[in-house]
Order: sequence, then structure tokens, then C-alpha cells
Amino acid sequence: MAKPGDTIALKGNDPADTADVTLVKVVDNAEGEDEFTHPADGKRFVSVQFRIKASGKKAYRDVPGNSAKLLDAEGQAFGSTVADTKAGPSFQLPASIAPGESALGFVTFEVPKDIKVDKAQFGLDSGFAPQSGQWKLG
Repeated sequence: MAKPGDTIALKGNDPADTADVTLVKVVDNAEGEDEFTHPADGKRFVSVQFRIKASGKKAYRDVPGNSAKLLDAEGQAFGSTVADTKAGPSFQLPASIAPGESALGFVTFEVPKDIKVDKAQFGLDSGFAPQSGQWKLG
């Protein structure tokens, strides 16, 4: 299984839609970008930085937050939240990456304080592509 720093080649529903996705780093317990951005009571922010390279003939056009999930040790999945953190900049929405080009950005998740984040997943076409990449964390 892939680990942070590894790149996974992904295919979308359209054969011309491919991307190389790298999980660059994970910032657990990330701090909100400003004094108004806080996780809900009993929760914490986990920000995951991805690099997406449009490797196919078509541009990558999607919302990376829709494509990513975190999983705990029991397999419970958590979707992203709309929050900027001090971990770093989020992706522009929607992300539009020309063929051969890449973009770097954070996707933030709001998860229960007491869970152990075990894996991150990413799939093209807002997660509806037939395959997804998975990275083992920690």
C-alpha cells in the first residue's frame, strides 16, 4: 500500500482523463486559518496536501475535496469540509489543471478528536471513478 510521498496513477471514467496524485503531507490537528475557523466541539481538523498532475490528454477539472476521504482504523470514512487552515493553501475551486501541469493544495477534514486517522483515499471524477488511490498514514 502507498504511503505519504508516493504517487498513484489514477484513471477517470473517460480513458483520456488520468492524473498522477501524490499525497505530500498530513497536518493532524491543523489550526484554522483565522479566529473564525474552528472545528466543532469534539472534533479536529486534519489537512492533507495533495499534488495532482494532469497526466492524460484532457485537463483535470474537478473539486479535489469531493475526491478525497479519510478513513479510521475501523474503516469509517470522513469527507472533506470547507475550511482553510494554517497548514497551507487549499486548491482553487474548481481546480483546472492543463495536461502535463500540476497543482498543489490542501484538502481539510473535520473528524472526531478521538479517532486515529488510518488511511487517505483519492479518486477522480469527484470520487466516482472506477478506481481510487489509497495511502496508509502513520
